[in-house]
Amino acid sequence: MAVGLLQQMGYTHARHYHGGIADWQESGLPVETAAAAAAASVEAPPPVPTPGETIVEPARGRAAQRMAPGYGRRWGGAVLDVVESLSAAQIFLVWLGVVLSCGVIYWLAGFAGHPGLVDTGRPVAGNLRGLLSAIYFSFVTTTSVGYGDVLPLGPARVLSIFEAVTGLLIFGALVAKFVSRRQDELVRDIYNVTFETRLDRVQTNLHLVLSELQSIASLCDEGIRQPERVGARLESAVLVFGGELRAIHALLYNPQRAPEETVLEAILVALHSALRTLSDLVICIPPEFTGATTVSAALRNIRLLAEDICAECVPQVYAPGLSTWMDRVQQTARKIV
Repeated sequence: MAVGLLQQMGYTHARHYHGGIADWQESGLPVETAAAAAAASVEAPPPVPTPGETIVEPARGRAAQRMAPGYGRRWGGAVLDVVESLSAAQIFLVWLGVVLSCGVIYWLAGFAGHPGLVDTGRPVAGNLRGLLSAIYFSFVTTTSVGYGDVLPLGPARVLSIFEAVTGLLIFGALVAKFVSRRQDELVRDIYNVTFETRLDRVQTNLHLVLSELQSIASLCDEGIRQPERVGARLESAVLVFGGELRAIHALLYNPQRAPEETVLEAILVALHSALRTLSDLVICIPPEFTGATTVSAALRNIRLLAEDICAECVPQVYAPGLSTWMDRVQQTARKIV
């Protein structure tokens, strides 16, 4: 039974051994070890037939190709790419072209001796009135209205089915294009609102950080009486400062939308003031505060990010006033030890 199944699969050299592997070895046939099987599984060369020998391999290539995914998916992706590249006006022109082309084909069928359309029981003539009737039927068909006053005959029925399906698909793509455009407008509006909110948040947090750093600096000048509370406030301030500095760094290096120069100048001025206060505070504060793991790592990140802000470092070219503030930010960051 197993031999017959193997022969049906395409194997020609199939034989049944009643004694199993022992019978196989007694016949003087080779035995493959586990190591040899592993090596053969890595790269097995195709069999080379000897003169007079025919090797028949299982017919699995075509079946595997049929089962292999990708053909329909690639065609579908190509169609979607074409639809995506067309504008709404172009899609409408394609739809209109399909309607007019099919209408002309219906009309030309009347010249072949076998009319393709009948209007209220009479064949559509090959004149101007017949052309208008054919185009009218084409519009009715592609919109799936189907009043029933004009009917297709013979091969025109196949064309009408194709036109109905094609027209609905193209019209659906046109509707999707309008919906997609509206969605893009909504996303753009949401992004604008989010961008403005982000800028306001950065400015607000920078002012809060500056106020907190100045408050800690005043405590340092008067003498620190509660080291634990001051250390916690310093840690919180530098962590918030580092987060806002990363946002400013991303705004300068990866600007999806450039902010107004006045807004950016206000951010750079606040950033420079906060860095200058922080550099003075690092000298004043006891070493055990700045030597803490969290504070030390935050200060190191702040310095690295701030040193990347300069007129020659930032990819985009800004006004001279903004470039001056960027250079000041870099010079102040280098004072943070």
